[in-house]
Amino acid sequence: MTLLRTQLGNTLRGHRLSQRRTLRDVSGAARVSLGYLSEVERGQKEASSELLASICDALDVELADLLAEVSLEMRLADPAGRAVRPVAVARPGTGDDDAAAAAAEDRPAEQEAAAAPVAEPALALVGSGQPARSAARARGAVSLAA
Repeated sequence: MTLLRTQLGNTLRGHRLSQRRTLRDVSGAARVSLGYLSEVERGQKEASSELLASICDALDVELADLLAEVSLEMRLADPAGRAVRPVAVARPGTGDDDAAAAAAEDRPAEQEAAAAPVAEPALALVGSGQPARSAARARGAVSLAA
């Protein structure tokens, strides 16, 4: 089983290296000590949400995108070999939720019944804007917020 902090560190390092930036450069921009950033990248330290947000800002990466990338990597690295399917995420106001509903209606009932149950995420990330929450409630969706 891959630890979350290990996968977060690997993904952060991948973004930093793809930008051809040094630890010193990113640590300065994120206002994090070079040593601590190094430990986060190696998976030796559990980064707080504030620290992750600061590092993401320094790398010009959205925190939600980083978490989605890490989640996908962890799902694909499932050592038990269980079949996992990617989770479709609808973005408010883009019509993605309507397209997903239409695609589900087009599938025959036999295909849905034959599909093996898979683990679903326990927590959905919801935008911080109030309109998105009220729109989700109007559609009957449940959102979790901390």
